[in-house]
Amino acid sequence: MPAHSTVQSITKRLVERSKPTREAYLERVKKAGEEGPNRTVLSCGNLAHGFAACGQSDKDALAGDRIGNLGIITAYNDMLSAHQPFETFPAQIRDAAREAGGVAQVAGGVPAMCDGVTQGQPGMDLSLFSRDVIALSAAVGLSHNMFDAAAYLGVCDKIVPGLVIAALTFGHLPAVFIPAGPMTSGLPNEEKVRIRQLYAEGKVGRAELLEAESKSYHGPGTCTFYGTANSNQMLMEIMGFHLPGASFINPGTPLRDALTREAAKRALAITALGNEYTPAGVMIDERSIINGLVGLHATGGSTNHTMHLIAMAHAAGIMLTWEDISELSDVVPLLARVYPNGPADVNHFHAAGGMGFMISQLLKGGLLHDDVRTVWGEGLQAYAIEPKLNSDGTVAREPAADKSANPKVLSTIDEPFQDNGGLKVLSGNLGKSVIKISAVKAERRIVEAPARVFDSQQALQEAFKAGELDEDFVAVVRFQGPRAVGMPELHKLTPPLGVLQDRGFKVALVTDGRMSGASGKVPAAIHMTPEALDGGPIAKIHDGDLIRLDASSGSLDVLVDAAEFNARTPATADLTESEHGMGRELFANFRALAGRADEGASVLYR
Repeated sequence: MPAHSTVQSITKRLVERSKPTREAYLERVKKAGEEGPNRTVLSCGNLAHGFAACGQSDKDALAGDRIGNLGIITAYNDMLSAHQPFETFPAQIRDAAREAGGVAQVAGGVPAMCDGVTQGQPGMDLSLFSRDVIALSAAVGLSHNMFDAAAYLGVCDKIVPGLVIAALTFGHLPAVFIPAGPMTSGLPNEEKVRIRQLYAEGKVGRAELLEAESKSYHGPGTCTFYGTANSNQMLMEIMGFHLPGASFINPGTPLRDALTREAAKRALAITALGNEYTPAGVMIDERSIINGLVGLHATGGSTNHTMHLIAMAHAAGIMLTWEDISELSDVVPLLARVYPNGPADVNHFHAAGGMGFMISQLLKGGLLHDDVRTVWGEGLQAYAIEPKLNSDGTVAREPAADKSANPKVLSTIDEPFQDNGGLKVLSGNLGKSVIKISAVKAERRIVEAPARVFDSQQALQEAFKAGELDEDFVAVVRFQGPRAVGMPELHKLTPPLGVLQDRGFKVALVTDGRMSGASGKVPAAIHMTPEALDGGPIAKIHDGDLIRLDASSGSLDVLVDAAEFNARTPATADLTESEHGMGRELFANFRALAGRADEGASVLYR
């Protein structure tokens, strides 16, 4: 167990709370695993269909039951920069599998949308639900029951959580996640933000904005800011789904290719056919989930994971709550400053020591469970390394350095950037919400100001452009929750609110929508639950109501007489314009079935 008493107590509480559902889940995993190599249950006709397109050598291998078959679930498309490199991965994985005496087949593809493309567009209303669609799609691929292990190719926002839900649903199969890596560094993040705010003020045109954005997002690989995509990669490594050191190696490099080949071979080495059987559902347990949360806090990671981690944990019978997340935040120090929590990007983070250094520091501080299983074996200490390339093209791993190569980007457990984590849960008479404070200056973490109420982000933008918001205020943007419109990200609000804050006004945001991992310098209470469509208190706020957001104490309240406030009738909104177009009509049932944000906002688990 970790040395830190709070981490110990939260873990024990999580284990106890989860005991009935976790035991039932593990029994299902055990039953599925007891059947041995999955192809033994297939008829000759089933099996013939399963390898009809293979070469003769692979057919001969798959005809028996002692050769491992690795099922590849890929989120490849060449519109997403982060996923474009996956085009060549299946060929590399198949070659590596043959070298290891096994076979690899693409079992199926899953959809992968880019939130960067859909920001402020109708397609963003599908974004959150794409996570559950991805889990369902991966299940279709794996349902052919041809595989002894699975390799998951995914990076970005909803893709990795959806794939994890699938991996844990097929928990009897070992699961290795294989990343593509971040793009090389482009335009500095501070300059990108400066141009965005100038555009919001009308001081530069679309041509200048597009040039800046193109210099920021300029090539293959993950976007380099520390949003949900790169938080995903951190989580997969610290939870043990990645090979040690795999997360932040640029695509198209010899080390990236070596790690991909090694991952394929490792996946085949941990099947039930060998002596290191590591079923994903047994490997990932309450300690793994706690380790992921500790990493999320220590890096100031994405607020989306206050929902995704709950849904992922639920898939393994683990009943994680926002209270667990919030209590951990109080004791986990912030060790990384990566945009939007600072000017650096993930390439700078990796160069400063990256995952290996951070894990070594968190282990030193007694904040992580070292006694976990991973795809690499027993113990998280094996991840406190720096990956290198051997002269023969294989991967070498050296112990993580004792000192950060850039203390302004990555600090030590003894000298953290702040004593608590980057994420907090706010509670009060408006319900519960989440705030990311790692990028918010301490003097801006308490805002008390009148409400300005909007039912869409477009309405707020129009008010800003009309010059109606030059004052202290708390923007309330409601009817953006999962049941209302699918809980889109509201990043189009960041530039105008940032401009107003820079003009000296006290501003904050309260919404039942999302702001994702790129939540920036403006205090934003997001994921408000209950949401407005369900009659949550946010639907009772009127223009001019005094709201107090205190991220230091973890409170969010409307300062209105309780009897008067409770007597108000919740507002309603006409959402018909959000129910059609760009496929939104196909997701009506998803909106109707969606759970609360603090329960994972899932249509699969309620």
